[in-house]
Amino acid sequence: MENYWILKLENGAELEVRGAADLGLKRGDKCVFRRDFFEDIGTVCRQIETPENTAGDLPQVLRTAGEPELAEAAENAVKARNAMVTVNEWIDKLHLEMSTVNGHYSLDRKLLTVQFCADGRVDFRELVKELARALAVRIELRQIGVRDETGIFGGIAVCGQVLCCSRFLKEFSSINVKMAKEQDLMLTPATISGVCGRLKCCLKYEHEGYLELEKDMPRKGEFCETPAGRGRITDRNLLTRKVYVMFESGNITAFPVEEVKVVPHEKRRDNNGNGQNNDGERKNRPGDGQRNNGGNGKKRKNGGEK
Repeated sequence: MENYWILKLENGAELEVRGAADLGLKRGDKCVFRRDFFEDIGTVCRQIETPENTAGDLPQVLRTAGEPELAEAAENAVKARNAMVTVNEWIDKLHLEMSTVNGHYSLDRKLLTVQFCADGRVDFRELVKELARALAVRIELRQIGVRDETGIFGGIAVCGQVLCCSRFLKEFSSINVKMAKEQDLMLTPATISGVCGRLKCCLKYEHEGYLELEKDMPRKGEFCETPAGRGRITDRNLLTRKVYVMFESGNITAFPVEEVKVVPHEKRRDNNGNGQNNDGERKNRPGDGQRNNGGNGKKRKNGGEK
């Protein structure tokens, strides 16, 4: 009987593997697996029931990692950092628009995987040839996004928590500014951008929750009745369920949404009897938009009477 696990490599990449159930692997264990033509070492993240990758054979776990394998992996990490110096030198020589993130040697040093970021597609065929000749190893270049790069290095977000991309997010969904608007956030880069410089991932996976909270909340600009009188809604907090109301005096007071009742936009009349809405805008009356002459209400004709 075989079990399936998710392993995390030293360079932050994750992959699905299979192995005998009697290995007894659990979260945090180091194990050696074989993939294609090379062997590598990884850390168990979690066990899964069914693998998502069913296109081909999964890498096979051979054994748990012992002291010799751990020492070899530590030595490979040093060699990989030295190899990255050569990689960056050749990138400069070939004038390629790319920035390297990290390098990773397989356990048997048959493969060097280099992860990099770039704004667009990069033709790195010449780079692979030169690196294979200079380092005498098979080279694999893998382009990743800035969100993946941030997830590899990790950090602390403005909320005080470890970055979502390095803690639990496995896939990065499409995010747009409309999501921030519907969550009543200020549309400033400091508010809606994450450490990576892109829109915050939480704008996406919290979006449905905010839409649910917004259903019974009044909108900004609406008039309402409160225990303190009638006013106009200037702001609201979807999480605390509070509404901020401005009164005619200019004072702003917060009320629970249950104490606020939205009223229709009623018309009123000014002291001169002219129709106004609550914004103080004058109603159009008959005769507005035409020029009066001497108060007789007639239009002035070209070359006509004065």
